[in-house]
Amino acid sequence: MFKIIALLACLAVVVSAQYHPSGDHKEEAHAHPKYKFEYGVHDSHTGDHKAQWEIRDGDVVKGQYSLIEADGSERIVDYKADDHNGFEAVVKNVHHGHGPH
Repeated sequence: MFKIIALLACLAVVVSAQYHPSGDHKEEAHAHPKYKFEYGVHDSHTGDHKAQWEIRDGDVVKGQYSLIEADGSERIVDYKADDHNGFEAVVKNVHHGHGPH
């Protein structure tokens, strides 16, 4: 639950940074959205292992997330999105030669 709260807090910071209560839309029209974040969970007790990072510069977003599947393999997803190509994702499954812990 803490992981979800932390992620939502990061997103709230990004959204609130773009909100201007003065109603001055001229500043918003010229704003250049830019952020970078990352997080990870490595819980040896539960076996929960995952990570994510993402950057945005203007209308271009790039990122990656990974997690350990129940069979011990690792799923890695590289993604990007922009106005020209839309959303693209490349999914890789890496088998490490051992089963779950």
